[in-house]
Amino acid sequence: MSKIRPSKGAPYARILGVGGYRPTRVVPNEVILEKIDSSDEWIRSRSGIETRHWAGPEETVAAMAVEASGKAIADAGIDAEQIGAVVVSTVSHFSQTPAVATEIADKLGTNKAAAFDISAGCAGFGYGLTLAKGMVVEGSAEYVLVIGVERLSDLTDLEDRATAFLFGDGAGAVVVGPSKEPGIGPSVWGSEGDKSETIKQTVPWDRFRIGDVSTLPLDSDGNVKFPAITQEGQAVFRWAVFEMAKVAQQALDAAGITPDDLDVFIPHQANVRIIDSMVKTLKLPEHVTVARDIRTTGNTSAASIPLAMERLLATGEAKSGDTALVIGFGAGLVYAATVVTLP
Repeated sequence: MSKIRPSKGAPYARILGVGGYRPTRVVPNEVILEKIDSSDEWIRSRSGIETRHWAGPEETVAAMAVEASGKAIADAGIDAEQIGAVVVSTVSHFSQTPAVATEIADKLGTNKAAAFDISAGCAGFGYGLTLAKGMVVEGSAEYVLVIGVERLSDLTDLEDRATAFLFGDGAGAVVVGPSKEPGIGPSVWGSEGDKSETIKQTVPWDRFRIGDVSTLPLDSDGNVKFPAITQEGQAVFRWAVFEMAKVAQQALDAAGITPDDLDVFIPHQANVRIIDSMVKTLKLPEHVTVARDIRTTGNTSAASIPLAMERLLATGEAKSGDTALVIGFGAGLVYAATVVTLP
């Protein structure tokens, strides 16, 4: 017989508050066109993107995350010192260690909360949400702050016609806490590492230690390019359209609901054509509100779902208590989907 006392947590968990931060600089497609041979019409038709936000020098990963988190904590109606864990999903914090989560936890005034970063690309928010739910139900934290934050402008090759127009910066955060009824459904998550080459960093950091410029990519002026995110667009598009609709349906099935029961659909904001294709494949009814935040925010990777959620609630397109399907997918290739009750 085990001598270990069992954990005691809440019966269920839910999202209690949400917050977002978008950098002040708005970048239209015309700026992107200065470096690539394309057109505003082409960018809009291929991705749906009209503008995106790029962070300034003071809008660091930590600073944006703190702003979004402060709003989420206030929206949840709790104090920062009640946060028991801070989970940050990002691929654009350039210090290998320590985790940026520890800096964020301190700046928010949490009481020595557990804090760590995860790297799960565009599915990172879903991964963090799953971890947070487990902590609340298991009892290791009463309230968990889940943050998705990116400065992807730092990892964008402005001369790459396939990706230069895609990425934006920003932060989104939610507070997950106890609930008397299910507010976060079962997670359907996973990875397909055999497709990892379809979205990747152009050059690994250790290549810069070699010191041989001939091994590194150069820009049009002959300067060494900083590492950037690159992707095989068509391969990623086909995977997202055909496979992620199946994952989304599995999340609905796991939650015991049908598309007719949904009020809101919040997919990762990767491409408006992917979003529209998923809506069609899932046969979502007309009454379901679909997030298309990508038009003015671009692809913000881990931040895209909470940012889209925050905007839908702020504009009144969605309301507290609505049932929403969320799904993230991206580099790895990784994915995560679940059904949630909106805060």
